[in-house]
Amino acid sequence: MLLGAIADDFTGASDLANTLARNGMATTLFVGVPDGHVAPAEAGVVALKTRSIAPAEAVRQSLDALAWLQRQGAGQILFKYCSTFDSTPEGNIGPVAEALSAALGAGVAVVCPVFPATGRTLYQGHLFVGDRLLNESGMEKHPLTPMTDPDIRRWLRRQTKGEVGLVPYAVVRQGGEAIRAALAEIDKSAKLAVVDAVTDDDLKAIGAAIADARLITGGSGIAVGLPDNFRKAGKLGTGDVAYSGIVSPGVALSGSCSRASLAQLARHLEGHPGFALRPDAVMAGEVTVAAARDFVLAHANDAPIVYSSAEPEAVKAAQARFGREAVAGAIESFFGALAAELVAAGVTRIAVGGGETSGAVVAALALQQLAIGPEIDPGVPALAGKAEEKPIRLALKSGNFGAPDFYAKALAIMGVSR
Repeated sequence: MLLGAIADDFTGASDLANTLARNGMATTLFVGVPDGHVAPAEAGVVALKTRSIAPAEAVRQSLDALAWLQRQGAGQILFKYCSTFDSTPEGNIGPVAEALSAALGAGVAVVCPVFPATGRTLYQGHLFVGDRLLNESGMEKHPLTPMTDPDIRRWLRRQTKGEVGLVPYAVVRQGGEAIRAALAEIDKSAKLAVVDAVTDDDLKAIGAAIADARLITGGSGIAVGLPDNFRKAGKLGTGDVAYSGIVSPGVALSGSCSRASLAQLARHLEGHPGFALRPDAVMAGEVTVAAARDFVLAHANDAPIVYSSAEPEAVKAAQARFGREAVAGAIESFFGALAAELVAAGVTRIAVGGGETSGAVVAALALQQLAIGPEIDPGVPALAGKAEEKPIRLALKSGNFGAPDFYAKALAIMGVSR
């Protein structure tokens, strides 16, 4: 293994694996830290579910993943988080990055959540989503990690013990050598450095500058410039991985409340049946997994969608009544149990919206590793694996990713024409 990656959620892991595979690395996505033999891969991405847990536990799990990746021979480590820098003032991005840096004895590590294909850019240390600052993009209303400050340096300083540097866009535009020199200067005063980027060419220049870095942190976009370093060193093969769709009923599961997810839900409901999970009904036990399962099976040929996605105000009302963590845990458990029952009943094409929902589904299905298939939308590949020895196809979508017709498109790509 040449490159080892640690992702803080499952949608982010598949996003990163997609980027690496598209850029020529034979990539395998692992669900948690494997405990047995794994097939060789040029890049291995370990998907954790550490974005919203206690910082100390996130650090522990990330260090366990690091140790496993090092045993596989990975010489360069990438810590992947969301391109909207989803975190609280306490963490978990900063604490995990600092712990990984200390364990690796790394110098300054790049911090770059940029993903131009989805409108995430960084200028003067400030993160934009499209033409809006992060805190005006809807992310300020996120139910678990509300992002109320677009200044990534300032947000990181609240999470970390050390100083946070900046490589501004004026330097990035000068290319790899200028970036490398700026990072070397920052290394004298800080262990983390936010690096501006606006385009994929900027990311490639950053990639060239950090070819020898032991630790890199960022969104999946930062991986655009990494495979070329290994290619130039003559270490890459063809990167080809076989993938095929399957004949199976399909379902969409939507747990995200982002603006993009709500628009995707509305579009899918225009032509497909839907089953709503109101948070208060889930908490009161008024809606059951069996009822949702039976609904899906009754509409198995119509690409139904089961959703808890709702306007932020409705979610906040339920959280105020029952508690934020209790509501989130109940909905995640519901989706996980539903996915397991559907797979057992033969529904093995599943498109999932939302990082926490994706994590619950993957955990409930006890998946161990997934192969990377074709890209559905920027940052979202089709995935192939096995659940209880049944072939399964998944699409795990971050809440903010995907075109309005994502769910119908994903289910089509994961299937085959009959």
